[in-house]
Amino acid sequence: MTEQTDFSAVKAWPFEEAAKVAARVKSSGKGMALFETGYGPSGLPHIGTFGEVARTTWVRRAFARLTGLPTKLIAFSDDMDGLRKVPDNVPNKELLAQHLGKSLTAVPDPFGTHESFGHHNNARLRAFLDAFGFEYEFASATDYYKSGRFDAALLKMLERHQEVRQVILPTLGPDRRATYSPFLPVHPKTGVVMQVPMEETRPESGTVIWRDPETGERFETPVTGGHVKAQWKADWALRWFALGVDYEMSGKDLIDSVKLSGQICRVLGAEPPVGFTYELFLDAEGGKISKSKGNGLTIDEWLRYAPPESLAQFMYNQPGRAKRLHFDVIPRAVDEYLGNRDKLRKGAETGGLDPANPAWHVHGGALPNTPEPPLTYGMLLNIATVSAAEDADQLWSFVRNYAPGATAESQPMLAQLIDYAVAYSRDFIRPGLKPRAPTAEERPAFEALLAALRENEAEIAARPAGLERAEFIQTLVYDAGRREPFLVPAKDGGRPGVSRGWFNALYQVLVGAEEGPRFGSLAAAYGVARAIALIEGALARDTVAAG
Repeated sequence: MTEQTDFSAVKAWPFEEAAKVAARVKSSGKGMALFETGYGPSGLPHIGTFGEVARTTWVRRAFARLTGLPTKLIAFSDDMDGLRKVPDNVPNKELLAQHLGKSLTAVPDPFGTHESFGHHNNARLRAFLDAFGFEYEFASATDYYKSGRFDAALLKMLERHQEVRQVILPTLGPDRRATYSPFLPVHPKTGVVMQVPMEETRPESGTVIWRDPETGERFETPVTGGHVKAQWKADWALRWFALGVDYEMSGKDLIDSVKLSGQICRVLGAEPPVGFTYELFLDAEGGKISKSKGNGLTIDEWLRYAPPESLAQFMYNQPGRAKRLHFDVIPRAVDEYLGNRDKLRKGAETGGLDPANPAWHVHGGALPNTPEPPLTYGMLLNIATVSAAEDADQLWSFVRNYAPGATAESQPMLAQLIDYAVAYSRDFIRPGLKPRAPTAEERPAFEALLAALRENEAEIAARPAGLERAEFIQTLVYDAGRREPFLVPAKDGGRPGVSRGWFNALYQVLVGAEEGPRFGSLAAAYGVARAIALIEGALARDTVAAG
C-alpha cells in the first residue's frame, strides 16, 4: 500500500475506532480531536497504563491519517483525589498516615524528592510515558481545578445538582443515597477532601453549604477555584464536558461507570466521548490479576526479557478479548512482532507500508530503523537452552554459525534479543527441562538422523551459513522421520509425509521442551558436531516404553 491508501477501507481496529471519532468530530463541527487517558497517582504507573496510552495513541494516529485533522492526547492525573490509605510500597509510611484524606498534591512526598506525593507520582508517570516516546500533554486535576479551567463546568453542575444526583442515586444503598452529592468540598481548616451531604446548594452565589460531621461547624464553600472536587463518576463527566473530550477508552471493570458518567455529561449539556472497552488481563491460571496478590506481570519484568515493541504487539492484539499476562506469553509476542515488522518491510519494497499490519501502528506508520534479525527469538531461546549459554558472548558464538557476519553494531535488534534470550532461558526454560529417552518405536528415526548428519557433515559445512545450510539439514530431518511411527501416507503418488509427532519428539528427547522451531535452523546455528553429540547423548539414555 502507498500513501494514497484509502485509510477508510483499512481493516484494523484502530482505524475502525478512528472512524467513530471522525464521525463525532464531523457532526460537532470541530476542527480537531481530543483524546484522553486517565491515571490515578496514588500508585506507580504499570503495564495497564502502557496499554491504555499505547492503544489510544494508535487510534489517534489512525484518526490523523483518516482525516488529516490535528489531534491532542491529554494524560490526565487525578491528583486532587484524597489519599484513602497508605500504600505498601513507599518509605516513611508514618508521614503519609498523618495526612490521610488530603489531596495527593497536599500530602508530603515520602521519598523526599518532590513537592508532594502527587507530584512525585506525576513525575514518575511522565518519565514512564517519555521513556516509551509517547506524545501527550500532561494534565493535573489540581492545576485544572485551582486555575479555574473547570469553573464554568462546576457552576453548571451546581445548577443541575439535583439532576446529577438522580443519575447516581439509583446505584447507591439507602445510607449513601441520603448523603450523596457530586461535590467533595476541601475542608478549609484541615485540607481533607470531605465526603459529606450538602445542606444547601446556592447556584446564585456558586457555593455549597455543608457541615463538619465531627465538630458540627457549618461552612459555605465556593465550587470554583479548587475549593471542591467532584466525586469520581461526576468528575469523569466534568472533564469530558469541560474539555470537549472526543475519545477515551477504559477497562471492562468500568463499564457501569462509563454509562453513569455519560448520563451526567448529557445532564451538563454535552455528548460523552466515543468510548472503547478493553478486556482485563488474566494470570497464568486464567484468573483475574490482582495488584495485592502480585499474580500478574509487571512492565519491568516484561522488559527484562523482551523489547518494548513486543509488549506493544501484545497490547495491539484483540484488545476486546481477555488475555493471559504471564511470562510464557513473551516469546510468542516477540516473534509475532518480528514477523509483522518483516512483513511490513517486505511489503514496503513492493507496494508500500500496510496500515493493517500491527507493526505499522507499533512504529507510528514508518519502517523500523534497524535491520531484521536473521534468527527468531524462539530460535535464540532454543540455542541458549541447548547450549546452556550463560552470557551473550556464548550465545553470539553459536549465532555466528548461522549468520557469520552479524555483529552487535550491524544487528542491534539481534544483539538485544540475544541478551533477552540468555536471561529468559536461564530463568524460565532451563530450570524446568526434563529431556526424556526415546521410545523403542522412536529410536530408529533418531538413529537415522544421527547417521545422516554424520554422513553429510562435510557437505553441510561446505554450504553457505544461514538459510541454505539450515534447509539442507531440514531435509535430512524430514527423511529421518519418514518411518513409523511418524510416517504419513503419500497422496497422489508423492513421497510419504512426516507427522507433527516427529518434530515434537525431537525437542522432547533432545531438549526437554514440548516443541520448538525448525530443527534444521537450530542445528545450523548450534553446529552440526554439537547436534550429533546431542543425539548421541539422547540415544545413550535407557529406552523407555511407548506411552
